[in-house]
Amino acid sequence: MTAHISHSDLATADVDRYMQHLGQQAREATTRLRRADTAAKNAALHAMAERLQQARVDILAANAADLARGRDAGLDAALLDRLALDDARLDAMVEGLAQVAALPDPVGEIDGLRSRPSGIQVGQMRVPLGVIGIIYESRPNVTLEAASLCLKSGNACILRGGSEARDSNAAIAECLYAGLEAAGLPAGAVQVVATTDRAAVGRLIAMPEYVDVIIPRGGKSLIERITREARVPVIKHLDGVCHVYVDATADLDKALAIAVNAKTHRYGTCNTMETLLVDAPLAEALLPRLAEAYAAHGVELRGCERTRAVLEKVGEASEADWVAEYLAPILAVRVVDGIEAAMAHIERYGSGHTDAIVTEHYGLARRFLAEVDSSSVMVNASTRFADGFEYGLGAEIGISTDRLHVRGPVGLEGLTTRKYVVLGDGQVRR
Repeated sequence: MTAHISHSDLATADVDRYMQHLGQQAREATTRLRRADTAAKNAALHAMAERLQQARVDILAANAADLARGRDAGLDAALLDRLALDDARLDAMVEGLAQVAALPDPVGEIDGLRSRPSGIQVGQMRVPLGVIGIIYESRPNVTLEAASLCLKSGNACILRGGSEARDSNAAIAECLYAGLEAAGLPAGAVQVVATTDRAAVGRLIAMPEYVDVIIPRGGKSLIERITREARVPVIKHLDGVCHVYVDATADLDKALAIAVNAKTHRYGTCNTMETLLVDAPLAEALLPRLAEAYAAHGVELRGCERTRAVLEKVGEASEADWVAEYLAPILAVRVVDGIEAAMAHIERYGSGHTDAIVTEHYGLARRFLAEVDSSSVMVNASTRFADGFEYGLGAEIGISTDRLHVRGPVGLEGLTTRKYVVLGDGQVRR
């Protein structure tokens, strides 16, 4: 197996040459990955999980060093939360590997096979995308999730995490490399960029000869930069401005539970609710209960004029609040006149990520599902469920708000494409 370039090697290798080496290794690995059967890929995933368990102490120590450096650098609470690992999150990472291993392997599936008048049969086979470059910030668990999904779907990947998680990512990378080696798979199948030099990102997104797709995960500025400068296709989302609309027919207890969970379960995630829309007939009954619950969680409310008429101590929401992805304990609240006004607000201010309705009216639920143009649309459920793990994908590599080539949480199938296959028995075209 070809060894990974070490940190010491980087001292004598310029970034351009280093990234080209990673690209070559990844491209070469795709040939062997196309031949790898499901058993080999699953063996690597199980070996990674075993090594992760063995390295738990080292990973948590590395993460503690990242957190200390982050606090010294003044990272805010939301970013520190994204960066942090603990035993529970490590357990979830191990479980995620097991879930991906247990999922059906999509590679090689043939569907839509149909006979043509000529006698040939035509269908489509699911195949890997090739080499995927993934650029992300803060969350070191992405290193594991991205590697597992790319591997199971037969793709080689080059992972470039943020400098704030450098020690955590390096520790996790060693577990990934050990898993590949144990299963006899090529080292180039998963490569974690060892330099924190920002020039590495610019090179990664401009290597169409080696990289087939780029997936950025992080803040808006990062994703805008990648979208603007990439020379290869990008799967992305820019914002997670998610809404919960509480309809006049909603069960109040159900609405309270969903609205509180959607905002307070975690603040620093893209599927966290940022704007709450309340149907006018419910405002007097629901808003005081919600305000009390949010106050217990330390959430600052910013409301429209009608909201502030019910909740006098709430600050005034500006136009900027309706498009804000706070990633913090701040919530914009607007009172609206029915589903038409709610959907109009979402259409104008939403980001196409995740939006939910709380209602007991079947017809309104169906309208909301059909007419709200987001990657995930929900009825009577928290927006926090917009997640590959919760959707049964095992893990996700990101949530796409694009329409091509995949939308919503990107799991195994989202990391594959299809090619036409033709089965014949000597037919020639006349």
